[in-house]
This record gives sequence, structure tokens and C-alpha cells, in this order.
Amino acid sequence: MSVTIDITGLPPERIAFCPSPLAELGAALHALSEPAHHARLHVWTTTTAAALKPELADRLHEADFMWNSTRSDILLPPRPRETLAEELDDLDRMDDEKYVGSALEISCNSNYRYGAPSPLVDERMRRRALDLAAARGPRQTAFVERMLADPPGTRAWIRRLLEDCDEAFFADTWRRVRIQLAADARHKTELTRRRGLAEAVAAASPAMSLEEDARGSRIVVDKLVQGRTSAEGSAVTFLPTAFGWPHLIALYTPGWQPVIQYPVADRDLGGAASVEAVTLRLDAVAHPMRMRLCRSLARGSSTTSELADAYGITAPEVSRHLAVMKKAGLITTQRRGRYVLHQLDVSVVARLGSDFLESVLR
Repeated sequence: MSVTIDITGLPPERIAFCPSPLAELGAALHALSEPAHHARLHVWTTTTAAALKPELADRLHEADFMWNSTRSDILLPPRPRETLAEELDDLDRMDDEKYVGSALEISCNSNYRYGAPSPLVDERMRRRALDLAAARGPRQTAFVERMLADPPGTRAWIRRLLEDCDEAFFADTWRRVRIQLAADARHKTELTRRRGLAEAVAAASPAMSLEEDARGSRIVVDKLVQGRTSAEGSAVTFLPTAFGWPHLIALYTPGWQPVIQYPVADRDLGGAASVEAVTLRLDAVAHPMRMRLCRSLARGSSTTSELADAYGITAPEVSRHLAVMKKAGLITTQRRGRYVLHQLDVSVVARLGSDFLESVLR
């Protein structure tokens, strides 16, 4: 599964790496609403949440479905600006139907890759938005009702909320992280110029790649969703984020310019495991016999014959289990004379939980 962005024929100057204050504010708000996703930000989320005035915290809770389980597309600007105010001005120029449809993205998750009419003009989508809001509580329901009844007033309310967040905590945060994000964007831009887009995309995230063949060129984002869009006649914007990990956000709904928000590299993390690799590893360790083999292989190197003798199964059975585990990257092998020794790669197994969590949150 993956999100694919067709960039065939797209001029290089229409592929940009650039930081966005609005996108970073959206990532920061998500971290505040879902701190369990962001253990590395524990100090920031705890300190910031504790310092929020109750009235602002209350308003954030009212609107948090825009950045909680999903990220509304209005928070991922295709043309980043220098300041949050400029990006909010761009949002003000968006028509109500598009704005409300994106802000209430809870109403169209299952239709995201196909596009869906705005709840302002489609009764079915309107009912769906209200039903889904009701499941989140009366305050969210009231907020959605207000947005559907008075889009201009609610949009002004959202802008004030984001401006108040900027004043309360984000302006200081942005001054601190924007230097890092700008440096990362410059590095990726220079990498694109000197070594090609494939190098820059891979450097932005191991979960992204550039595929090129006779059919054209595509940016592929490894995610547990299936989606496809084209940047023909448009552009692609990459937004670095200091608050994003483990999320890798792709905006690919029809009618919108593709945007990808990627977490800046953390030298301590190593490469991100692909969804396919995580699936193989989980399948490998789920089998009872392979779990038992792991017990021996974690303690030291063993031959096929030793494992067969220890667990009362045939050597060919052990070999089949080992082949599955080796394909999943869970074991290492070394030859010693005429013997082949197998051992569990403890570092890979130790990362399995975090790899799984990163895959489902990506």
C-alpha cells in the first residue's frame, strides 16, 4: 500500500522544499492533542499544555478534530509563506465550499482519495459530517453545526484561534525551529539540484522514493493507505516539520495541489522500516514454533540440526521456519567450516514495536 503522486512532465522548478509556519502549527497542535504519539516531545507538550489559559485550551478542544486523528488539508499550504499571517490571509481567500469540506475532513475519510462534495452543497455529506461530529461529543457537534450554518463567522473564529495560539506559545516555538526547517529545506533543494530528485526524496524520508520508468515518474509514499493523484499542471510541495515524527502526511485529494509534510531527520532513529517489512516480521514471529525458535536464537548461534533436536521437529521444518525469518530480516547467518550458524538479530526485534507503531501512525 502506498500513496503515489504522478509527476511526469512536471518542471523541476515546480517541486519545492520549504518550511511553513501554518503546517508546523498544525503539527504542534496535533502533538498537544495526541501526546502519546510524540513521546520525544514530552517536555514540550507537557510544559505547553500546562501553560495554556483554560479558555484557550477549551477552544482548542472544541476544534481539535481538524488536527487530531486527521490533519485538515487547510493546514498544509501548497505555497508556504514567510509568516503565519500571510498563510492565514491565503486561507481567507479560499471559497467556503472548499474550506469547509477540508476543515470537516472527518466527514469524508472514506472518500478522500476520490474527492467528495462539500457538506455545504451536498445533503448526504452534511448528514455524515453531523453524525461523525456527534460521536466526538456535543461541543464538536455544536461547532460543526455552527460551521455549516455560518461559514464566514466560523472561519473568522478559527483564524482567531490560530492567532491566539501563535501569541500564546507558537511564535516562540517557530523562532526556535524555523532555522532548522529552513536549513533542511535548503539542503534538500541543493541535493535535488546536484544529485537529482530521487536522492532528495529518499533523504527527506526512507519511507519515500522516486520511481521512474517508461510510463513516467512518480513519488511513492509508503503508508498503510492506498491513494493516487497527479501533479500535472500543478506542483508538489515538501514541508519539513520538527513536530511531525512519526507521521508522514500526504495531501493527495482531487482538486488540491499535492503536499507532503515530512519529519526532519533524527540521526538517532536509523532508517524507517517499510510497511511490507513490518508485515513480514509480524507474520514471522506470530507462528508459535518460530517464537520458540527465537528463544534459542536470541541466546546464541545455533545450527539447523541443533534446533531440530531441541524442539523435536525435522531439519527441513526448521529450515522452512528459518527461511521465513530470514526473509523478514530477523536472523543473521554465518558459516563456520561446514556448519551454518543462525542467530536472532536482537536490534531488529527490539525495533519491531516502534516500527509497527510508526507504520500505523505514518
